[in-house]
Amino acid sequence: MVNESHHTKTLIIALISFLLFYMMVILVKGKKVETFDQSIIHLIQGLESPLLTNIMKFFTFIGSFPIVMLIFVLVSFVLLYIFKHRFKLLLFGIVLLGTPIINELLKLSFHRVRPNLHRLIEIGGYSFPSGHAMNAFAVYGILIYLLWNNVPGRIGRIVLIITGSFFIVMIGTSRIYLGVHYPSDVIAGYFASCCWLSIVIGLFQYFGKRH
Repeated sequence: MVNESHHTKTLIIALISFLLFYMMVILVKGKKVETFDQSIIHLIQGLESPLLTNIMKFFTFIGSFPIVMLIFVLVSFVLLYIFKHRFKLLLFGIVLLGTPIINELLKLSFHRVRPNLHRLIEIGGYSFPSGHAMNAFAVYGILIYLLWNNVPGRIGRIVLIITGSFFIVMIGTSRIYLGVHYPSDVIAGYFASCCWLSIVIGLFQYFGKRH
């Protein structure tokens, strides 16, 4: 995970993610994603069943802010008191605490109203980008990064990536299934969170190497 130019690579990923997010902004503002959004919503909500609804509500719950804060407290305790990794704790804290702040600022900038087609839960606030998608990408993305060097073998790391990706995708999909986000909200949330996560990791790698 660490080499001479890794912090440069993460910042390049941040730039690409920002450009993709900006592209989503242009498409959403220009109403170029309406057909795409409607098609994906109908596809996902067409799978509705009592069991699947409960599953999706579970994934929405674990992607909520209180659960993110619980994960923050638990992981912070492990990093600080078991592994004595204060530098990694600072990295973890900045990523997790910064994500909802950035999301709220973005939502207040774009004022996109939530979809009103077939809601299975009620929620207020604006829609773009998805806060759950941003939180999920930030939480499981930074956990993959922090755990990478502690997971033995190639198979273990593949399992780590698949597990983290599964939770990211399912939390985002749950918001579409439950009718509170457009697919473009979720995709934009992933891009925005990837940008933020990459910036923080890149800067920490740079300053960590220097100090």
